[in-house]
Amino acid sequence: MCQTVDLRQAVLARNDDSARELRSALSARGTVVVNMLSSPGSGKTALLEAELGLAKERGVAVAALTADLATENDALRLARSGAPVKQVLTDGLCHLEARMLAGHLDGWLPRDCRLLFVENVGNLVCPASYDLGESLRVVLASVTEGEDKPLKYPTAFGLANLVLVTKADLAAAAEFDEAAFLANVQRVNPGVEVVHTSARTGDGVGALLDRALGVLGGAAVHRPVMASGHSHGGHVHVVQETP
Repeated sequence: MCQTVDLRQAVLARNDDSARELRSALSARGTVVVNMLSSPGSGKTALLEAELGLAKERGVAVAALTADLATENDALRLARSGAPVKQVLTDGLCHLEARMLAGHLDGWLPRDCRLLFVENVGNLVCPASYDLGESLRVVLASVTEGEDKPLKYPTAFGLANLVLVTKADLAAAAEFDEAAFLANVQRVNPGVEVVHTSARTGDGVGALLDRALGVLGGAAVHRPVMASGHSHGGHVHVVQETP
C-alpha cells in the first residue's frame, strides 16, 4: 500500500511541475484557464455553451477544450457558440493531465485568447487530483444528483474555487433540498461561493464568465481550506476509492 501511494504521489508531483510551467506560460500571454469538473450528465456542456455564446456577444476572446473518452458530440455543441473549440479524446483515460493539455494547446490556442474553458472528463474522482495549470477550478452539480454529492466527493468539492448548481429549474421536481446541499458544500469547503444556474431558463448564466473575467482582471479567488494542507501546486492530493 505504501509503495502504491508513493507512486501516485510521484505521478502527481510530476503533473504539478507541468501545471506550474503551463500556468506560467499562459499567464505570460494573458490567458486564464478555467477547469470545469462534474459528473456525467450534470449539464456542464449546456451551461458552457451558453457562457461561450455570451462571451462572444460581449467581445471577449474565449476558447474551449472539451475532453471525453469517446465521440466529438460535446465539441460540436460548443462550436455552435462561435468560439474556437477543440475535442480531446482520452482513449479510456478518466482525466486530463497538465502535460496532455499543454500538448493539445500547442499550435491551436488562438494568440488573443483571454479565457480558456476546459471541460474535463465527466468524473468527480480522478480529475480532482490533477492540477491543469488553471487559475479557476469550478465544480458543477445538478439538482438531480442529490444533496450529499459534496460529502461523497470531498476532494472535488473541497478544492473548488467556485461551485455551480445546474438545472436549477428542476429543483422543485427533483425535491432538491437547497439548504442541505449548501450546508454540505460548506462542510467540505468553508466560504466557497455557490451559484445556482439554469441553461434552460438563463438564470445564473453569465456568472461563470463574470468570475473568470474577474480572475483575468486580477481578482483574488477563494482559497479552499483543503488546499492549505500538504499539496503540490496548490492542490492537495487524496487517494480516493475508484468510482
